[in-house]
Amino acid sequence: MGIAGKVIAITGASSGIGRAAARLLAERGALVVLGARREDRLAAIVDDITAAGGKAMYRATDVRRREDLEALVEQAVRWGGRLDVIINNAGIGPISRFDALRVDDWDAMIDINLRGTLYGIAAALPVFQRQGSGHVVNVVSTAGLKILPTMGVYAATKNAVRTLTEALRQESGPGLRVSEVSPGIVSTDFGDSITDPGVREAMGRRVAGVAIPPEAVARAIAFAIEQPDDVEVGSLVVRPTAQD
Repeated sequence: MGIAGKVIAITGASSGIGRAAARLLAERGALVVLGARREDRLAAIVDDITAAGGKAMYRATDVRRREDLEALVEQAVRWGGRLDVIINNAGIGPISRFDALRVDDWDAMIDINLRGTLYGIAAALPVFQRQGSGHVVNVVSTAGLKILPTMGVYAATKNAVRTLTEALRQESGPGLRVSEVSPGIVSTDFGDSITDPGVREAMGRRVAGVAIPPEAVARAIAFAIEQPDDVEVGSLVVRPTAQD
């Protein structure tokens, strides 16, 4: 039971929920291995964690590349001797109406939100099988629970992850835990990926009104991880009280 001493790999760790989770888990004694594309940000986070007495390292990781996820997991195993948890957190949300025909944005969401999660699972499962234990935590979204205009493709990718998470849970034996965490509106740089100016402005106004800090989601992730080995937290929803 607990978090101290666990080796945890986190994708999308350079900002937002991933960064908050890295800091919180390291504060609670985990060895965190951070993956994201923005290497300068990863280095700064690792410096902050180690300066505070935590243990962290990073590897530049593009979740669209299966070999990058394999390298991230391999680095975690070399450093910590094992891998206890993989948090598949990397995601983007360049949302728009369908008739805007931003097909490149659709492709990017499928590649990062869906394929990136699958590649993380594929990299971690062989390690978990060798160890006889492990934990997959997939960050999903409340966008898949209540479908709204402009959210169609984004919600579809997140609901695909929700579906595969449940299937993985049913396939897993007693040594593998599988959890999904669905954040609502969170104060992150989610809006930076939106390429439609009107949608970006509207999202900015919505976020400013109700968003909760990413640390709230990080605490939910930590809650799932810290349970005894025979306890699996299947699904958690974390959203603002003011969110519809």
